[in-house]
Amino acid sequence: MRLSSIILSFLSVIVVLHIYFLVTISIGSSQEDEEILSMIKREGMKHSTHSNEKSILSRHHDICVVGSGLSGSVIAERYANVLKKSVLVIDKRDHIGGNCYDYIDNETNIRVNKYGAHLFHTNSERVWDYVQRFTDWTPYEHKVLGLVNEKYVPIPVNIETVNQLFDLNITISDEMNAWLEKEQVKFDHAPSNSEEMALSRVGTRLYELIFKPYTFKQWARYPNELGPEVTARIPVRNDHDDRYFPNDKFQALPTNGYTKLFENMIMNNPQIDVLIDTDYFEVMNEISCDKLYYTGPIDAYFSHLGWPKLEYRSLDFERRVAFNTEFYQPMSVVNHPGLVDDYTRIVEYKHFLKQSSPHTVYFIERSKDGGEPYYPIPNQKNKDLYLKYQEMTSKEKNVVFVGRLANYKYFNMDQAI
Repeated sequence: MRLSSIILSFLSVIVVLHIYFLVTISIGSSQEDEEILSMIKREGMKHSTHSNEKSILSRHHDICVVGSGLSGSVIAERYANVLKKSVLVIDKRDHIGGNCYDYIDNETNIRVNKYGAHLFHTNSERVWDYVQRFTDWTPYEHKVLGLVNEKYVPIPVNIETVNQLFDLNITISDEMNAWLEKEQVKFDHAPSNSEEMALSRVGTRLYELIFKPYTFKQWARYPNELGPEVTARIPVRNDHDDRYFPNDKFQALPTNGYTKLFENMIMNNPQIDVLIDTDYFEVMNEISCDKLYYTGPIDAYFSHLGWPKLEYRSLDFERRVAFNTEFYQPMSVVNHPGLVDDYTRIVEYKHFLKQSSPHTVYFIERSKDGGEPYYPIPNQKNKDLYLKYQEMTSKEKNVVFVGRLANYKYFNMDQAI
């Protein structure tokens, strides 16, 4: 590195540290103040990253990881702390944490997720013990309501949902099972698509009210155009339990947010170098490592083949603030399955962690094509195309494809870990 670059880097760090100490002296210890300090640290990291990028890229690393989401960060942390390997993490975004990234909303002082709500839940004691090493957690059991026929009803469907929608008085599981049995559509073959799967599970009335319109808004395809797995994984309850994850032993949210979790995993380790705001494909010829873990879209990795892209559904988030309002809606997440609304759900983050503010902020979510890849579209065309890409991975030497984008498959958070 030239002397002028070294001097510039040194001065940049001095400026960031100077601002950091000034702010430390002048502000208190509130959540907002802590976020300001965290932001300054991250900005310092970004500037330092860009100033030292060529120096970092020129060094040999034992392990290179593309992506700093859950899969990538866990791999980096394990290699660094357990095997004492040198690790380089590269992320094209201007922050770490992947889709889990969160921050404090400036107008309301409420912590929100940039890419939609993330709820941690698992039955794995091993995973639960692992995540507790890096931050404190607050117990939280998630519940969801759906606004159907102008009524707030529990989602997933349970006894209360059916009672409210159809003016019934079911009280016990045996009665619910009998009602479902009467409603269900019988086929002489295994369900071949999501319409048949839903009809076989809940019958025509619930399918038309909830499953069909919501699926169309989520995927821009009707259930009969999607594989049966889409509606097969939607739970249907035969009791009064309104928890979204009733069978998971460990359910919690990180007390200080997901971003802090990732900072403690990969930012405070001398064995790990992190480059944000850096596109792997623009620097791939400059890095040197013994093994590469790739967590990005598999079709992007093989784009040089000229094959079609795999299809994803993305999300758009419309932010709104209700000033001098305690809550906008009765639950953190309210689904809107009906076609009368052009959005799928509204998330109000103030409900999470019992946050305090005179105002509230909520995000209206709409599914769309294009944008950040969120949900693989499970039709036969995409399944066949993915298999072609997957076959190519075996020809890549010392490259491992991990995570939801590289495997064209949705993973829960504990599965990614």
